[in-house]
Amino acid sequence: MKVLIIEDEPFAQQELKRLLGKLNVEIEILEMIDTVEDSVEWLKSNPAPDLVFLDIQLADGLSFEIFKQVKIEVPVIFTTAFDEYAIQAFRLNSIDYLMKPIKINDLKNAMAKFEAMKKQFAVQEPVNLGITPEQLQSLLQLGKPEYKSRFVAKVGDQIKYVPVGEVAYFYAEDNVVFMVSIKNDRYIIEHSIEELENLVDPKDFFRLNRSFLAHIGSINKVYKYMSSRLKIELKPETEKEVLVSRARVSEFMEWMER
Repeated sequence: MKVLIIEDEPFAQQELKRLLGKLNVEIEILEMIDTVEDSVEWLKSNPAPDLVFLDIQLADGLSFEIFKQVKIEVPVIFTTAFDEYAIQAFRLNSIDYLMKPIKINDLKNAMAKFEAMKKQFAVQEPVNLGITPEQLQSLLQLGKPEYKSRFVAKVGDQIKYVPVGEVAYFYAEDNVVFMVSIKNDRYIIEHSIEELENLVDPKDFFRLNRSFLAHIGSINKVYKYMSSRLKIELKPETEKEVLVSRARVSEFMEWMER
């Protein structure tokens, strides 16, 4: 089975690849693409895959834009952080959708649907499982996903809410995730860094590395560092050294310039 993954988060790419490997199915991942532009180019230049895993929000826009530029006649499984109400419009025209973070059982069920569909249509004409123009227009009008406006944290035996606008950054340490406010207040929250990436607006927050997710307002200074990496000075200051890997430097600089 030849699979194309269209997903703009490197961690999510690797996690999906890992989960697919656990299903004991012969799968060849043809490519992992992170933008609408590159997806359109790839789909126009290569033979069609057997299955596409398609994230909704890519680095350069909503993935529904792909359907406006190239005809997709292969099964699609959406991966998304959208709330379920936003999914209803296209549920009937895709095999399934998987809410992030993807669970192995959900992926297994989605692949079972794909196998059942393949058998059903094995001796029939190819079936177009793409999105109709009317549904595409409806999807595009859904707009951007709603991100969290505040977070709830425990302070002793009290519960406190913190507006997103007051958050400087999140960081993980010893399997605990902390939220740091612009006033340097620290709170323990019940979300992983991976989950937080999908809960905050990517225009404002960037995943600097495995441990830090920072607001643009917390970026105090940026230094060139050895091995083509960047060293980030955050405010409030951190005890740990915060580095951006060489692979993410270009993406980080583009984010800084938005």
